[in-house]
Amino acid sequence: MQQFDDSDQAIGSRRRASAVTKVSPKRTTIPGPAPAGVDRFPGTAFGHGLAIQYPRCEGTRVKDFLQALQTQRWDDHRYYHHDRINQSLHLLSALAFVVAYVWLLIDPVVSALIAWLVSMTSRQAGHFFFEPHDYDQVNRATHQYKEDIKVGYNLRRKLVLMGIWAASPLVLWVRPDLFGLVTPHAGWAGFANHVGTSWLVLGVAGLLFRALQLVLQQDGRTAVVWVTKILTDPFHDIWLYHKAPLYLLRGERTDPMAHVRAHGA
Repeated sequence: MQQFDDSDQAIGSRRRASAVTKVSPKRTTIPGPAPAGVDRFPGTAFGHGLAIQYPRCEGTRVKDFLQALQTQRWDDHRYYHHDRINQSLHLLSALAFVVAYVWLLIDPVVSALIAWLVSMTSRQAGHFFFEPHDYDQVNRATHQYKEDIKVGYNLRRKLVLMGIWAASPLVLWVRPDLFGLVTPHAGWAGFANHVGTSWLVLGVAGLLFRALQLVLQQDGRTAVVWVTKILTDPFHDIWLYHKAPLYLLRGERTDPMAHVRAHGA
């Protein structure tokens, strides 16, 4: 009888051990420590050279998505927005984009005209003409490195995008029927309507094109996170850069990025 009890206990122990094995976390060796302050491996807990993969759930996926969104925003700010003029232009751009969002519900063509003529021109002028393109002392990174790791449109891609934007009105002026694709405009109002429509199409196409590139080059979640970031950037930029004009009036041309230095870049 005692032998039966011992055998039964042994079977129970094996079952419990099997159950523990099924839910035990998997261990994966990853060289080196985690990046300082940034979890670039969602769903993992870092040690020195070791990452433990925990069971995932819906809540974890949402948290991972928000963490990835926060990381993209943080990298975008600390790498590409040091100049106070650039920050101030981003504030102007963000306010205009909010107006454009409202007009999108009223008249999409007017929305596109506002977005491209005010928002995009001011935003990209900040990047092209005011943001430093030399060595980044705060993040200890070269300009080329920052261009290479840019998730969205780096300066080279932006140059192509803005070139297409600038060429669109010229093409419509020379070929009002756009090679048979549209009805030729009648007067300046019709011309403006065609230009706004072409810019609206360009904006959507530019967003989807880069998203598709990210799907092919990285993964789908990175693409969705980036699209989410782009669409919500106006609201985030207002919160982030609303004091930039005040700092500029005080004579502070460059953001000291003390918060970035404290974060360890």
